[in-house]
Amino acid sequence: MEPFVKLTGLVAPLDRVNVDTDQIIPKQFLKAITREGFGRFLFYDWRYVTGEKPNLEFVLNQPRYEGASILLTRKNFGCGSSREHAPWAVLDYGFRVIIAPSYADIFYNNCFKNGILPITLPDAQIAELFKRTEQAEGYSLTVNLEDQTIAEASGPDALQIPFTVDPFRRECLLKGLDEIGLSLRFQDQIAAYEQQHQPNATLYGSLEALPGK
Repeated sequence: MEPFVKLTGLVAPLDRVNVDTDQIIPKQFLKAITREGFGRFLFYDWRYVTGEKPNLEFVLNQPRYEGASILLTRKNFGCGSSREHAPWAVLDYGFRVIIAPSYADIFYNNCFKNGILPITLPDAQIAELFKRTEQAEGYSLTVNLEDQTIAEASGPDALQIPFTVDPFRRECLLKGLDEIGLSLRFQDQIAAYEQQHQPNATLYGSLEALPGK
């Protein structure tokens, strides 16, 4: 998993509440078992009209938000079924940060496991970010996970917003550790345990080889 330390990126505003995982990645695209390629289908029913023609009214199809890596949205993002394909699609599209007032628990947890930083902020701060994003074309933010801050470029009224993340999850993102990576940190202990119990396995095999067994 790619580490996340600091990101400066364009912000895309998705002004919708209760965005569920079937809207993030519709069920007909869940056949693949690898994580690649799902970005094409992110928000499929909103991004496209018949024949996969871009819906020009949908925010991600507007040229000003092309290449955005920070998704700004509303409460209860990622609700619905627990499909892990939802964060896969978000990440494969190019988003490394989501900023919202609240998330569904399973989606929130899956974000961290897949290298996405989901930031939770109060409604008032979310509303201010929506206002600034929509007023200024090319609006970008710098998200610093080490300092746990969101900041605009320098200026007289530049925002700087603190946020908090669980220390364990923060450490995993900073070091790029998913569950497999965490396990591999203890590979010496695992190898030692296996070596320690190898004689028992050998003895068991010898007993199985005795006549009458």
